[in-house]
Amino acid sequence: MKRVNFENGTITSNILGASLPMLVAQILSLLYNIVDRIYIARIPHIGTAALGAVGLCFPVIVIITAFSNLFGSGGAPLFSIERGKNEPQEAKKIMNISFSMVCICAIVLMVIGFLFARPILVLFGASKDALIYAYPYLMLYLIGTLPSMIATGMNPFINAQGYSTIGMLSVTIGAVTNLLLDPLFIFVFGLGVRGAAIATVISQTLSAAFVFFFLTKKAELKVRLLKKEELANCTAYAKNIVSLGTAGFIMQLTNSLVTIVCNNVLSVTGGDIYISVMTIVSSVRQLVETPIYAINEGTSPILSYNYGARRPCRVRKAGAMMALMILGYTAVMWSIIIIAPKTLIGIFSSDATLMKDAVPALKQYFAAFICMDMQYIGQTVFKSLNKKKHAIFFSLLRKVFIVVPLTYLMPYALHMGTDGVFLAEPVSNVIGGGLCFITMLLTVLPELKRMERKNALYETGTIL
Repeated sequence: MKRVNFENGTITSNILGASLPMLVAQILSLLYNIVDRIYIARIPHIGTAALGAVGLCFPVIVIITAFSNLFGSGGAPLFSIERGKNEPQEAKKIMNISFSMVCICAIVLMVIGFLFARPILVLFGASKDALIYAYPYLMLYLIGTLPSMIATGMNPFINAQGYSTIGMLSVTIGAVTNLLLDPLFIFVFGLGVRGAAIATVISQTLSAAFVFFFLTKKAELKVRLLKKEELANCTAYAKNIVSLGTAGFIMQLTNSLVTIVCNNVLSVTGGDIYISVMTIVSSVRQLVETPIYAINEGTSPILSYNYGARRPCRVRKAGAMMALMILGYTAVMWSIIIIAPKTLIGIFSSDATLMKDAVPALKQYFAAFICMDMQYIGQTVFKSLNKKKHAIFFSLLRKVFIVVPLTYLMPYALHMGTDGVFLAEPVSNVIGGGLCFITMLLTVLPELKRMERKNALYETGTIL
């Protein structure tokens, strides 16, 4: 079974070896929700209305994913750092704690969702008509909360052990299943929106089963649930996992918050059609962000492992290579968005009215998208090197303290209407992304230089 060796080989080969399978996995992962949207938008007579309604469920889906990553993305860098220190037992303990927290949290979230699904959707901006489609979709989706969280939350531990191809395969199984089952349940069985949700739950269950099988039977370091007598000694580890995962958790949770805020403002300033427009814009964003996320996640264990092994030169090289790959990709995609927005929008809907409103909205939303790279790069470095406070602060800064206020200020106080909602994003990219990247340079690079000097002193025998 081929693995990526983080200790040897060039940084470029390590990143590509980890990122390319991750890229394939993330592209396929999009199929879980994006294929649903494509098929739902093409349901005869109700497609556009159903698409907007199901879009109201996405904040809930994002919240579930955020909790998965709270433990998965929080535990995996710590797991990699311990492996870099050659402490496999500590690494296993971190993975077991993360797995146990994923399972407990999934059950709690599922129960809360079942109890409060309808008021939650109303809070998110669902009208009486939208609830007809959104409520049954969400109730069925919630059945798959546990498998969804296991598949998402534990896959980083497969990648962190160097099994990036297996990590890709775990996502592929679910995504291909979803691709095949969606048209069957939606159109052949005539289940419509409910069919999309059923197909997604079955797909997530298969993906989770594969992840669980591999991590319990085949991986070098195997996972298990914690025993009752172990719980008392795990508090410190659990706090560290949660505190490190909080940055990514907040970033995803605030994405959900922004979606809720945008939907509420758009329902007032533009009506239900603009909720469908925002669903399209969010879908395009997911599509173009996927390779960036793959590069980040592929680079993260390499940064963590070499940081734990005290190899600052390889940490710097990995960070620089990640930045170059992200900037190059974004420049290409940004050009496509500005020059040919209809091509991307057409993937999700062919509705002429929707297209007319979505084209300017898409261009406004992505006006400074390349500046968002600075946020991605800074956040990945902070998370990978266990810089919890920095990662959490910049997650909150861009979304909570910049985007949310601007989403209300620009449409209402500045009388910009729906344009103000979509323009809040590029303004936050410039301010939040720039501050995050500059802070990363000013804090991480000096630390790596100090580590390099200390290593040199050890080698010369000055420090024993």
